Amino acid sequence: MSEIEYLKKYYKGNLNEAIKRYENGEPVQYIVGNVDFYGNIIEVDKRVLIPRFETEELVSRTINYIKNNFKQNVVIADIGTGSGCIAITLKKELPNSKVYGIDISKEAIELAKLNSLKNNVEITFICGNLLDPLKDNKIDILISNPPYISINDKEIMDIVKNNEPKNALYAKDNGLYYYKEIIKNSLNILNKKSIIAFEIGYKQGNEINKIANQYFKNAKIIVEKDLQEKDRFLFILNNCE
Repeated sequence: MSEIEYLKKYYKGNLNEAIKRYENGEPVQYIVGNVDFYGNIIEVDKRVLIPRFETEELVSRTINYIKNNFKQNVVIADIGTGSGCIAITLKKELPNSKVYGIDISKEAIELAKLNSLKNNVEITFICGNLLDPLKDNKIDILISNPPYISINDKEIMDIVKNNEPKNALYAKDNGLYYYKEIIKNSLNILNKKSIIAFEIGYKQGNEINKIANQYFKNAKIIVEKDLQEKDRFLFILNNCE
């Protein structure tokens, strides 16, 4: 389905206005106002990143790792929750789990709360920086699709650069800043048996693997490819298979 066909099928307002917005470079997802993520309708606007198919893959693979390693209910934290799509999907697929969604953007948290209500799931959303709101908790699963585009990256498409929130796209230290911060500070909150699941930039696998090995010397660290055969996911498995 082309993007124009997508607009014609799903946009509920004035179609001519919608097409004009599209022709002026606005993403169809923002125009329509929602996306289908893992079978769940997630509202999106310029407060949050548009969920991608790769992130659905991250969620699917993480669910498999959880089910293969944990018999009891798990405590999950989605770092940089944005629209809440990851947290909502994990809560739906693992209904007995406790799920936190953390984001530094108050506007994103507002939208994530709305999405959780519309999807009829109970999630604890907290506005805060990375792992700071979790310092008094013990977590089994950390999952994150953090900002990972280098500020100097020339490959980013104009439609992304001109529309999606910059604080959800760009990261210092050649795109590695948030991975370093999450990995380093996770030692204080993770249970002995735990999983960290990341979506990563396709050129970042080796570097993030090195960072993970500095802090988790005895863990199993796996870089996995997406359906386009690009490095896209990194899992740190502590006392897990």
